Amino acid sequence: MESSTAAFFDVDETLITVKSMFRFLRHYWRAVGRPEAEFDTAWQYFQQLPSQGVPRSEANRRFYAQFAGDRVAELARYGEQWFAAEQAEPGFWHPQGLPALRRHQQAGHLTVLVSGSFPPCLDPIARHLGVDAVLCSRPETAEGRYTGELLTPMIGAAKGQAARAFMAAHGLDPARCHAYGDHPSDLPLLEQVGHPTAVGSDPVLTAHADSHHWAHLAA
Repeated sequence: MESSTAAFFDVDETLITVKSMFRFLRHYWRAVGRPEAEFDTAWQYFQQLPSQGVPRSEANRRFYAQFAGDRVAELARYGEQWFAAEQAEPGFWHPQGLPALRRHQQAGHLTVLVSGSFPPCLDPIARHLGVDAVLCSRPETAEGRYTGELLTPMIGAAKGQAARAFMAAHGLDPARCHAYGDHPSDLPLLEQVGHPTAVGSDPVLTAHADSHHWAHLAA
């Protein structure tokens, strides 16, 4: 990692067009024979949490509790299968986000994924893209299994903290660095760099980007 500049990318709806955690969960549960109705129930449950005032960080924690007792190696294997199936479908890669990442790589910049998703989803994406680092949620493991606890959340303020720590560790000037995100929860990440870019059409993020004269990649 020898570069004076880094570009940080949120993943879901910034580099890919789907919500990786839930798409993976559906793939995994189908593969192990769990009824489709179980996924539907889980999806509806998590969709309702914002209206109940549950913060994204807590929703993230509850999501990973579903994997308690599951084998780490098994989820990694299913993650590879999930990614292979997803990227074979048209429209998986974000039409603005992915070219932006490739431009930074061509310029010799470090490229870093920053996501609330977790390694079974992100590791195959990271390998395919050839990025330099992944800053993501890290569920707790013990004896080769997930415990259901979340050691490292990567939502909201945690994204900003992780980006700051990465830049400090690599001697990078934040004013020269870039960041991309599609949701207001990405603001703590975007605010850490000199070149933030809003992706997509979220009204809150778009309004903030416009008022601060940030770059904007619209759909």
